[in-house]
Amino acid sequence: MSTVFHKGAYGLPVSQGDVIADFPGFSFGVFRDPAGQVWADFTHDTDEFVVVAEGEVEIEVAGEVAQCGAGDLVKIPAGAVHSLRTSMSGGSVWFYGYGRFGGNDG
Repeated sequence: MSTVFHKGAYGLPVSQGDVIADFPGFSFGVFRDPAGQVWADFTHDTDEFVVVAEGEVEIEVAGEVAQCGAGDLVKIPAGAVHSLRTSMSGGSVWFYGYGRFGGNDG
C-alpha cells in the first residue's frame, strides 16, 4: 500500500474547507491548469500535499506514478522529486500546500 497516493480520500465535489481543515499549519493554494500542463522534476525543503479537485493528473513521486482524479490525495515528502502532468483531454484543478506531515501539520 502506498504511503504517497490516497485514492478517493475526499468526496465529490472536493471542499476547499475540508482540505484546509485536514492540514493545519500548511499553506494553501489552488492551481487551474490547461490540458497538457506539465510541472516536471520539482523538489521542496518541506512536505507538500496535492488534492485533485477536477480533471485527471498523472503524478510521479520519487519514481512512483499514479493516475489521479477528483478526490485523490497525494502526500509528497520533503526532498522527493515529483512531477504533475494534466491530461491532454482536459484541464485540471488541484489544491496544494506546504508544511510538515505529522502532529498538527497533517
